[in-house]
Amino acid sequence: MQTTIGKVILAGAGPGDPELVTLKTLNYIKKADVILTDRLVSPVLIDVYAAKDALVIYVGKQCSKGIHTPQKDINDLMIEFAMQGKLVVRLKGGDASLFSNILDELETLKKNHVPYEIIPGISAAFGAAAYTGIPLTARNHSKGVRMLTLCDLKSIDDKQWKDWAKTSDTLVFYMSGQRLQTLADQLILNGIDTEKGLAVIQQATTPDQKTQVFTFENIVENHLPTFDFVPTLIIVGHVVNLHQSFAWLDEQPTSNSYFDNYKTTISYAS
Repeated sequence: MQTTIGKVILAGAGPGDPELVTLKTLNYIKKADVILTDRLVSPVLIDVYAAKDALVIYVGKQCSKGIHTPQKDINDLMIEFAMQGKLVVRLKGGDASLFSNILDELETLKKNHVPYEIIPGISAAFGAAAYTGIPLTARNHSKGVRMLTLCDLKSIDDKQWKDWAKTSDTLVFYMSGQRLQTLADQLILNGIDTEKGLAVIQQATTPDQKTQVFTFENIVENHLPTFDFVPTLIIVGHVVNLHQSFAWLDEQPTSNSYFDNYKTTISYAS
């Protein structure tokens, strides 16, 4: 007798604070037979809410520690368990659709005729902005916001750097912490308004959140300090200058990495 095909839920887990996960995602975590979880997911969501008999497979990536789960392996796991009739939750940090390789997974699911749902989550940009008191758009400061990454520096030409330097939009850079000095240097070289601010937010919305804010005038005179580069978000624009007035979180950052889910390879929950 042929097994009924299961279902895959592509779900955003939010930016870090487990209380920011959506109710829909939380309900699926509780019901899941199998959870394929990224590194940048709060351990609380698994430890507290996953069923005790759920199979949890860590499929995260952390280049600095040599941890890398090939996308093909993730795709294969989704299909393998769905074909066994299981409810599979593919749990992604932040939002399910932003900088998440979701297209590869959707194509795989479609090709194999596996039913799926996509559940949005609060992206790191929105979490970081809220928890630092930096509105991403604000009257007389910014009318737009762009979500960007510097993962492929070679693809960024002079025209792009000039556009980023001159735009009035707020710029949010994901996965770019290790290119922070390059970003600042290029924006200054291309004539950014030195009154604009640059915020570096590490481990946003977690107990270990750390925010540092600079103006480009400061950066021209002094190089940026070295950062730990645990999940780091960079916000650039006039809105950054609002942080000093509206920051509400009493940050007490530590040297801990909130997202080090004590896993270094693919492993299974007992």
